[in-house]
Amino acid sequence: MSLWRLELLRLTRTRRGLALFTVYLLFGFIGPLTARYLNDLLELAGDDLEGATIELPDAVPHDGMAQYVANAMQVGLVVTVVVAAGSLALDAIPEMGAFLRTRVRSVWRLLLPRLVVTFGAIGLAFTLGALAAWYETWALLGGLRAGDVLPGIALGLLFLAYVVATTAAAAQWTKGVLSTVMVALLSLLVLPVVGAVDVIGQWLPSSLATALADLPADKHDLGHYVRPAAVTLVTTAVLIYVALVGARRREL
Repeated sequence: MSLWRLELLRLTRTRRGLALFTVYLLFGFIGPLTARYLNDLLELAGDDLEGATIELPDAVPHDGMAQYVANAMQVGLVVTVVVAAGSLALDAIPEMGAFLRTRVRSVWRLLLPRLVVTFGAIGLAFTLGALAAWYETWALLGGLRAGDVLPGIALGLLFLAYVVATTAAAAQWTKGVLSTVMVALLSLLVLPVVGAVDVIGQWLPSSLATALADLPADKHDLGHYVRPAAVTLVTTAVLIYVALVGARRREL
């Protein structure tokens, strides 16, 4: 059995793939639905608000995509890191790690299938969720320009590649899935804090996470994302190299 097929089977038989697609597709369908009927839900809850009145502006098309992005880049991101950690922690089960290492010439041949298959599943789940949100937004709130949505999806995928690379690096320098998840999430949480300084934030990978919401809302144009996209590409490559060095270190 090839290592590529092994990773595909691991993704499906452990139901990690099911978790990914369920989360992203669920958010894709309920995001625009929530945006469309939020005022109605607040009216239904009016009797429980002790006289308080909450009025929100009528939902517009980009609100549907914004709801999807907010959920996908919060809860969805946690699920993504957990799934990626489970695949990329080569030595989470020491006996399995030792068995596989003795049957490959290079640790890169062991790491590459896990990186590609994991990112492929995550990227496909995110894309399908975004397409579902795009369709439902059109049905409930109005259409969005393909010239905004498709680049937003591409930038979101680039950010998720960075997330997978971060998890891969953490997995090779820590012990176990739980520690990998904690280190990866902590490093990702630091980005928005540092990015609060606008001069720094416009260069960080985290600015790509909201591109799918910001482009349809005309908050930024596509040129705004050139710098963070370039930084993300370079940083992702560096993190993969760090993961490879960590994986090799354990063979010494």
